[in-house]
Amino acid sequence: MAKSVSKKLKRRGAPASQVDDSSQIPASRHVREEWMRRVEAEYQSASITQHLVLWLIQIGSSPDLIRAGLRIVDDELVHSELSFEAYLAARGGGSPTLPRETLQLGRDTKVPLEIDVTRCVVNTFCIGETVAVPLFTGLRAGCKVPAARRVLDRVLQDEVRHRDFGWSALAYLLDTPNGPTLRGLAQQELPLYFQRVRIIYGERAKEYDRIAPEDRAWGLMPPAEYAAVVERTLTRDWIPRFAALGIDAQAAWNAASV
Repeated sequence: MAKSVSKKLKRRGAPASQVDDSSQIPASRHVREEWMRRVEAEYQSASITQHLVLWLIQIGSSPDLIRAGLRIVDDELVHSELSFEAYLAARGGGSPTLPRETLQLGRDTKVPLEIDVTRCVVNTFCIGETVAVPLFTGLRAGCKVPAARRVLDRVLQDEVRHRDFGWSALAYLLDTPNGPTLRGLAQQELPLYFQRVRIIYGERAKEYDRIAPEDRAWGLMPPAEYAAVVERTLTRDWIPRFAALGIDAQAAWNAASV
């Protein structure tokens, strides 16, 4: 499967020698690893969103919400393709690893589908896509290599819409007859989602202590900045946005353990 996906991505991208012939900034192993990680993550996001859209159709969601989700699927595929172009420009020669179990959502058949929809919306979009906006802003700030900058320009343009989709979807769910139950679910599970995002970006800081200026130019960011972005997102986005929907993000954050 990985080879098949890699071939499709290569068909879209130009050869490495043509993708970025204006930059002489060398790409390190960290750069290649990071861009391949982004290829995989964006492809997985496309698949997960496609699965969520199916669930939204099955629960009879607003057509506008469904169409917005479908647009995000295409966005994520484009992000993956562009990331592969950056990977080729960095002289990468591998193929993405895409285990099929990572390309779908888990379903708890013992509970109503709306429960699993809410879990995905809160975790993937209200948490993940919301923190992605300032993260990609930081990554873009020091990026100078054209092949990498093209990706970050497009991703940052789209991520704002992806973030807003998540909050609109959650507001829609909480306004249904099952709203009180779904609100209680979000409040109950939010500490776990916060814990996960803190662990994920905390682990990034353990991979290496610092990055070279050349890596920064390729769209990487000092690991310590990831945790700082998460903290700022809590204050600027998560607390006020969840509060507007009757959910206490500060209490959830305090309850999260790392």
